[in-house]
Amino acid sequence: MQEEALIDKNSVIPIYYQLAKLFEKQIRRGELKPGEALPTEMEIASLFGISRMTVRRAISELVAAGMVYTQQGKGTFVARPKLDNIVFELNNFNEEIKKRGLKLQSTILEARIVKADEQLKARLGAELGSSRFLFFRIVIAADGERLAYETKYIIYTKQKPILESELKDPSLSNLVAAHSDCLPVSSQKVLQASVANEEEALILGISPNAPVFLIEQTIYDLEKRPIGWGKSIYRGDRYKLTSYDGWYAND
Repeated sequence: MQEEALIDKNSVIPIYYQLAKLFEKQIRRGELKPGEALPTEMEIASLFGISRMTVRRAISELVAAGMVYTQQGKGTFVARPKLDNIVFELNNFNEEIKKRGLKLQSTILEARIVKADEQLKARLGAELGSSRFLFFRIVIAADGERLAYETKYIIYTKQKPILESELKDPSLSNLVAAHSDCLPVSSQKVLQASVANEEEALILGISPNAPVFLIEQTIYDLEKRPIGWGKSIYRGDRYKLTSYDGWYAND
Protein backbone atom coordinates (compact mmCIF):
# COMPACT_ATOMS: atom_id res chain seq x y z
CA MET A 1 0.00 0.00 0.00
CA GLN A 2 1.27 3.45 -0.88
CA GLU A 3 0.62 5.30 2.36
CA GLU A 4 1.91 8.61 1.01
CA ALA A 5 -1.05 8.67 -1.39
CA LEU A 6 -3.38 8.82 1.61
CA ILE A 7 -1.98 12.19 2.75
CA ASP A 8 -3.44 15.13 0.85
CA LYS A 9 -1.03 18.02 1.29
CA ASN A 10 -3.44 20.39 -0.45
CA SER A 11 -6.31 19.63 1.91
CA VAL A 12 -7.57 22.13 4.48
CA ILE A 13 -7.31 19.29 7.01
CA PRO A 14 -3.91 19.58 8.77
CA ILE A 15 -1.37 17.00 7.65
CA TYR A 16 -0.62 15.91 11.22
CA TYR A 17 -4.32 15.16 11.74
CA GLN A 18 -4.52 13.12 8.52
CA LEU A 19 -1.47 11.15 9.63
CA ALA A 20 -2.88 10.52 13.11
CA LYS A 21 -6.17 9.26 11.62
CA LEU A 22 -4.25 6.99 9.24
CA PHE A 23 -2.43 5.28 12.12
CA GLU A 24 -5.67 5.18 14.11
CA LYS A 25 -7.39 3.25 11.31
CA GLN A 26 -4.49 0.80 11.09
CA ILE A 27 -4.73 0.21 14.85
CA ARG A 28 -8.50 -0.21 14.81
CA ARG A 29 -8.28 -2.69 11.92
CA GLY A 30 -5.61 -4.71 13.70
CA GLU A 31 -2.97 -3.92 11.09
CA LEU A 32 -0.89 -2.52 13.94
CA LYS A 33 -1.18 -4.72 17.01
CA PRO A 34 -0.70 -4.00 20.74
CA GLY A 35 2.99 -3.84 21.63
CA GLU A 36 4.05 -3.35 18.01
CA ALA A 37 6.46 -0.46 17.41
CA LEU A 38 5.61 2.37 15.07
CA PRO A 39 8.30 3.43 12.58
CA THR A 40 10.64 6.12 13.87
CA GLU A 41 9.82 9.80 13.41
CA MET A 42 12.51 10.02 10.75
CA GLU A 43 11.16 6.99 8.88
CA ILE A 44 7.60 8.32 8.92
CA ALA A 45 8.73 11.79 7.83
CA SER A 46 10.72 10.29 4.95
CA LEU A 47 7.88 7.98 3.87
CA PHE A 48 5.32 10.80 3.65
CA GLY A 49 7.66 13.62 2.68
CA ILE A 50 6.72 15.71 5.72
CA SER A 51 8.59 17.30 8.62
CA ARG A 52 9.47 15.51 11.85
CA MET A 53 7.55 18.20 13.77
CA THR A 54 4.42 17.22 11.85
CA VAL A 55 5.03 13.57 12.72
CA ARG A 56 5.58 14.52 16.34
CA ARG A 57 2.25 16.34 16.51
CA ALA A 58 0.46 13.34 14.98
CA ILE A 59 2.01 11.00 17.55
CA SER A 60 1.04 13.42 20.33
CA GLU A 61 -2.57 13.13 19.17
CA LEU A 62 -2.40 9.33 19.33
CA VAL A 63 -0.77 9.44 22.77
CA ALA A 64 -3.47 11.79 24.06
CA ALA A 65 -6.10 9.37 22.73
CA GLY A 66 -4.42 6.48 24.59
CA MET A 67 -3.77 4.53 21.39
CA VAL A 68 0.03 4.57 21.58
CA TYR A 69 2.67 5.18 24.24
CA THR A 70 6.33 6.16 24.12
CA GLN A 71 9.35 4.72 25.88
CA GLN A 72 12.45 6.85 26.12
CA GLY A 73 15.23 5.54 23.95
CA LYS A 74 13.05 2.75 22.56
CA GLY A 75 10.32 4.34 20.47
CA THR A 76 6.54 4.52 20.17
CA PHE A 77 4.34 1.45 20.61
CA VAL A 78 0.69 0.54 20.12
CA ALA A 79 -1.11 0.48 23.46
CA ARG A 80 -3.41 -2.29 24.59
CA PRO A 81 -7.12 -1.41 24.73
CA LYS A 82 -8.51 -1.29 28.25
CA LEU A 83 -11.21 -3.91 28.15
CA ASP A 84 -11.81 -4.02 31.89
CA ASN A 85 -13.37 -0.56 32.05
CA ILE A 86 -16.16 1.08 30.14
CA VAL A 87 -14.80 4.29 28.65
CA PHE A 88 -17.13 7.19 27.91
CA GLU A 89 -16.22 9.93 25.49
CA LEU A 90 -17.80 12.96 23.91
CA ASN A 91 -17.93 12.44 20.17
CA ASN A 92 -15.01 14.12 18.45
CA PHE A 93 -15.86 17.57 17.11
CA ASN A 94 -14.18 17.03 13.74
CA GLU A 95 -15.87 13.68 13.18
CA GLU A 96 -19.34 14.86 14.23
CA ILE A 97 -19.16 18.09 12.25
CA LYS A 98 -17.95 16.21 9.16
CA LYS A 99 -20.78 13.66 9.43
CA ARG A 100 -23.36 16.41 9.61
CA GLY A 101 -21.89 18.42 6.76
CA LEU A 102 -21.26 21.43 8.98
CA LYS A 103 -18.28 23.77 9.11
CA LEU A 104 -16.15 23.71 12.26
CA GLN A 105 -14.97 27.06 13.55
CA SER A 106 -12.49 27.62 16.39
CA THR A 107 -12.22 31.21 17.59
CA ILE A 108 -9.52 32.40 19.96
CA LEU A 109 -11.16 34.83 22.37
CA GLU A 110 -7.92 35.45 24.24
CA ALA A 111 -4.29 34.30 24.06
CA ARG A 112 -1.70 35.78 26.40
CA ILE A 113 1.18 35.01 28.72
CA VAL A 114 0.26 34.89 32.39
CA LYS A 115 2.04 34.33 35.68
CA ALA A 116 0.87 31.41 37.75
CA ASP A 117 -1.23 31.91 40.85
CA GLU A 118 -1.15 29.35 43.64
CA GLN A 119 -4.00 27.32 42.14
CA LEU A 120 -2.28 27.05 38.75
CA LYS A 121 1.05 26.20 40.38
CA ALA A 122 -0.70 23.34 42.13
CA ARG A 123 -1.81 21.98 38.75
CA LEU A 124 1.21 22.81 36.59
CA GLY A 125 4.87 23.58 36.68
CA ALA A 126 5.67 23.24 40.35
CA GLU A 127 8.35 20.64 39.66
CA LEU A 128 9.58 22.42 36.54
CA GLY A 129 9.96 25.77 38.28
CA SER A 130 8.11 27.62 35.52
CA SER A 131 6.32 30.86 36.32
CA ARG A 132 5.18 31.74 32.77
CA PHE A 133 2.22 30.09 31.08
CA LEU A 134 0.25 30.55 27.89
CA PHE A 135 -3.44 31.09 28.57
CA PHE A 136 -6.11 30.55 25.93
CA ARG A 137 -9.86 31.08 25.84
CA ILE A 138 -11.47 29.38 22.86
CA VAL A 139 -15.01 29.01 21.60
CA ILE A 140 -15.91 26.28 19.12
CA ALA A 141 -18.89 26.55 16.80
CA ALA A 142 -20.51 24.69 13.92
CA ASP A 143 -22.11 26.81 11.20
CA GLY A 144 -22.18 29.73 13.60
CA GLU A 145 -23.75 27.87 16.53
CA ARG A 146 -21.51 27.91 19.59
CA LEU A 147 -21.12 24.44 21.06
CA ALA A 148 -18.15 24.50 23.43
CA TYR A 149 -16.08 26.92 25.50
CA GLU A 150 -12.51 26.03 26.47
CA THR A 151 -9.81 27.50 28.70
CA LYS A 152 -6.27 26.12 28.48
CA TYR A 153 -2.95 26.66 30.24
CA ILE A 154 0.40 25.35 29.06
CA ILE A 155 3.96 25.75 30.31
CA TYR A 156 5.68 28.33 28.10
CA THR A 157 9.30 27.35 27.47
CA LYS A 158 10.00 27.96 23.78
CA GLN A 159 9.56 31.75 24.02
CA LYS A 160 8.22 31.83 20.46
CA PRO A 161 5.42 33.95 18.98
CA ILE A 162 1.90 32.60 18.89
CA LEU A 163 1.23 31.92 15.20
CA GLU A 164 -2.28 31.98 13.80
CA SER A 165 -1.49 28.91 11.69
CA GLU A 166 -0.92 26.88 14.86
CA LEU A 167 -4.37 27.69 16.17
CA LYS A 168 -6.45 26.09 13.40
CA ASP A 169 -6.91 23.01 15.58
CA PRO A 170 -6.04 24.28 19.08
CA SER A 171 -6.24 21.03 21.00
CA LEU A 172 -4.34 21.01 24.27
CA SER A 173 -1.78 18.45 23.10
CA ASN A 174 -1.07 20.45 19.93
CA LEU A 175 -0.58 23.69 21.85
CA VAL A 176 1.81 21.97 24.26
CA ALA A 177 3.80 20.45 21.38
CA ALA A 178 4.04 23.84 19.66
CA HIS A 179 5.00 25.99 22.65
CA SER A 180 6.77 23.74 25.14
CA ASP A 181 10.08 21.92 24.99
CA CYS A 182 8.40 19.08 26.90
CA LEU A 183 7.00 16.25 24.78
CA PRO A 184 3.38 15.42 25.63
CA VAL A 185 3.18 11.65 26.03
CA SER A 186 0.07 10.99 28.12
CA SER A 187 -3.24 12.57 28.95
CA GLN A 188 -5.88 12.26 31.64
CA LYS A 189 -9.46 13.44 31.20
CA VAL A 190 -12.05 13.75 33.95
CA LEU A 191 -15.71 14.07 32.96
CA GLN A 192 -18.34 15.62 35.19
CA ALA A 193 -21.92 16.77 34.88
CA SER A 194 -22.20 20.44 35.71
CA VAL A 195 -24.22 23.60 35.11
CA ALA A 196 -23.16 26.70 33.22
CA ASN A 197 -22.04 29.73 35.20
CA GLU A 198 -22.87 33.25 33.97
CA GLU A 199 -19.72 33.62 31.84
CA GLU A 200 -20.10 30.20 30.21
CA ALA A 201 -23.81 30.75 29.58
CA LEU A 202 -23.17 34.14 27.98
CA ILE A 203 -20.50 32.78 25.64
CA LEU A 204 -22.48 29.68 24.63
CA GLY A 205 -25.80 31.47 24.32
CA ILE A 206 -27.59 29.31 26.88
CA SER A 207 -29.32 30.01 30.18
CA PRO A 208 -27.32 30.23 33.41
CA ASN A 209 -27.44 26.91 35.29
CA ALA A 210 -28.24 25.02 32.07
CA PRO A 211 -26.80 21.47 32.14
CA VAL A 212 -23.37 21.06 30.57
CA PHE A 213 -20.59 18.49 30.34
CA LEU A 214 -17.37 19.57 32.04
CA ILE A 215 -14.12 17.89 30.98
CA GLU A 216 -10.82 18.66 32.67
CA GLN A 217 -7.73 17.46 30.80
CA THR A 218 -4.14 17.27 32.02
CA ILE A 219 -1.22 16.58 29.68
CA TYR A 220 1.92 14.92 31.08
CA ASP A 221 5.49 14.61 29.85
CA LEU A 222 7.65 11.48 29.84
CA GLU A 223 8.44 11.94 33.55
CA LYS A 224 4.70 12.16 34.29
CA ARG A 225 4.96 15.85 35.15
CA PRO A 226 1.93 17.99 34.26
CA ILE A 227 2.76 20.39 31.42
CA GLY A 228 -0.70 21.42 30.22
CA TRP A 229 -4.16 21.75 31.75
CA GLY A 230 -7.50 22.71 30.27
CA LYS A 231 -11.20 22.86 31.00
CA SER A 232 -13.87 22.35 28.34
CA ILE A 233 -17.56 23.15 28.72
CA TYR A 234 -19.85 21.33 26.27
CA ARG A 235 -23.52 22.17 25.83
CA GLY A 236 -25.60 19.42 27.39
CA ASP A 237 -28.37 19.85 24.84
CA ARG A 238 -26.02 19.28 21.88
CA TYR A 239 -23.95 16.28 23.01
CA LYS A 240 -24.37 12.69 24.02
CA LEU A 241 -22.11 10.10 25.61
CA THR A 242 -21.22 6.80 24.00
CA SER A 243 -19.31 3.87 25.45
CA TYR A 244 -16.99 1.28 23.98
CA ASP A 245 -14.90 -1.58 25.34
CA GLY A 246 -11.94 -1.39 22.99
CA TRP A 247 -10.87 0.18 19.73
CA TYR A 248 -10.86 -2.78 17.38
CA ALA A 249 -13.67 -2.49 14.89
CA ASN A 250 -14.24 -2.55 11.17
CA ASP A 251 -14.87 0.76 9.41
